[in-house]
Amino acid sequence: MSSSKTLKTREITVAHSPDSDDAFMFYGLATNKVRTPGLKFKHTLCDIETLNRAAMDGDGQYDVSAISFHAYPYVQDKYALMPCGGSVGDGYGPMIVSSYAFTLEEVKQEEIAVPGTLTTAYLALKLFAPYAKTTVVPFDQIILQILAGKSRAGLIIHEGQLSYGEAGLKKVLDLGRWWLDMTGLPLPLGGNAIRRSLGPELHTKINQVLRDSIQYALDHREEALEYAMQFARDLDKHNANQFVGMYVNERTLDYGKDGREAIKRLLDMGHRAGVITKKPKVEFVG
Repeated sequence: MSSSKTLKTREITVAHSPDSDDAFMFYGLATNKVRTPGLKFKHTLCDIETLNRAAMDGDGQYDVSAISFHAYPYVQDKYALMPCGGSVGDGYGPMIVSSYAFTLEEVKQEEIAVPGTLTTAYLALKLFAPYAKTTVVPFDQIILQILAGKSRAGLIIHEGQLSYGEAGLKKVLDLGRWWLDMTGLPLPLGGNAIRRSLGPELHTKINQVLRDSIQYALDHREEALEYAMQFARDLDKHNANQFVGMYVNERTLDYGKDGREAIKRLLDMGHRAGVITKKPKVEFVG
C-alpha cells in the first residue's frame, strides 16, 4: 500500500486596481502561468482609494494590497512595503487638466476635482498648491465632471493621463515633471503592501512570486497586453501599450536606490507640510 503526502495550500488574498498596468503586472499570477506551490491567490479588484481605506480598517482586509504611498504611513504598523510591484513616474505622473488655459498660479485658486484624499496624486497636489480647495470625484468620472462644467479643473490618474487630450482638455501641470524638476527624483505613486503578520518566510515567497509574475509579463508582452486590454478603459492597443510601459518596467521589478529615496522624501515632505498627520517609517520586506 502506498501513501502520499498532501501539500497544504495557504490562501493569500491579493487586492489591486482594475487597470491595464495592474492587470499586466498580475497576468502571470492570475492566469496560472506562474506556478505557486503551496500558495493559492485570491484576487480582488477595487479602485485605489477604496483599497487605501480597506488597508486602514482593523487589521487590513487583504494579505497583499496595492496602496497609494500617501496612505502608507497610516497602515505602516500592520503592513510593510514589497520591493516590487510599484508604479513610479519617471518625469510624468498625475496631471491637472482643464478646459481653460489656466496659469499655474490661477489653477491654485480653483476648486480641483481629485480622485481621493489618500491618493499620492492628492499628496503631490497639496505639496504644489497647499491651499487649493478640492472636491472628491471617482477617478474615472473626473474628465466627465470637467466636460459637464461641474468642475473647472481636475486631477487625473491612470489612463486619463493619455486620453484627456482626446476629450478636448488642456494640461495645466504634470505633477510628475514638477516633482522631478524640484527633487531630481522619480515620483512614486503606488506600491504593494504586505501584511507584517505573515512573517519573513511568506514575505520572501510571495515577493518572489509577484516578481516572477511581473517578469513573465515583460517577457511575454503581447499575450500579457492582450489580457490587460480588457481593463484598458477605452484605450486602443497602442495607447494601452504606452500606458503599461509607463508603469510596468524595470522599476516595477525593483524601485532602485533613487526610487526608494523618492518614497522617503515624498512622505517626509508630506509630513512636514502637515498633509500626512502620522510620521512615516518606510520599511521594505526582504
